[in-house]
Amino acid sequence: MITVRRADERGSGKFDWLDSRHSFSFGDYYDPKHMGFSDLRVINEDRVNPGAGFPTHSHRDMEIITYVLEGALAHKDSTDTSSVIRPGDVQRMSAGTGISHSEYNASRTEPVHFLQIWIIPKETGLRPGYEQRSFDLEAKRGSWVLAAAPDARHGSVKIHQDTELYLAAVFKGQELSYRLKPGRHAWLQVTRGAATLNGMSLAAGDGAAASQEDLLQVTASNDAEVLLFDLR
Repeated sequence: MITVRRADERGSGKFDWLDSRHSFSFGDYYDPKHMGFSDLRVINEDRVNPGAGFPTHSHRDMEIITYVLEGALAHKDSTDTSSVIRPGDVQRMSAGTGISHSEYNASRTEPVHFLQIWIIPKETGLRPGYEQRSFDLEAKRGSWVLAAAPDARHGSVKIHQDTELYLAAVFKGQELSYRLKPGRHAWLQVTRGAATLNGMSLAAGDGAAASQEDLLQVTASNDAEVLLFDLR
């Protein structure tokens, strides 16, 4: 069974400096039909104006993944970590017992466009932590690239949940297959271009939840980029 979450049906938070679209309930947007999927709790697609951003704020007991699509995002947190996240980078922050951080557009002239993803951890009270890796999707175009996993294999970031995150860039007409183990679920998020999932059309910003599906077949309708979450 595949259920599509269309981009234009998402919740939104719009300010003079921020345009945020929420796949699941977040902040002032609440929809009891969209509270998350398995351990995937938040997918926010954010666009932040030059020089603007989120001032210091706190989180706890959440795995937070940031994935930049365009521009550059400056990060600073209470673990004395500071970095700039650029396209191809995957940042994982474990909030654990509590962490404070800020996120600002690193440019004074160009907007930044990114996804912020929250995953419920397998246990509470973890030690706060931070990790960032860069992945060259162009060099591996047409294949799944493991970006996050509980065992951090193949150079992926370590995530404290039975979840795996794959990235893929595909040319128009290319097809990727992914086989789900029995009882597993998947969420596919299209970040660029357009694709079909088992014949269902998806555009940029669309997501799809898959359950009781043995095989997922992703075909690029145009040059596309997708994220695939393999969930318990």
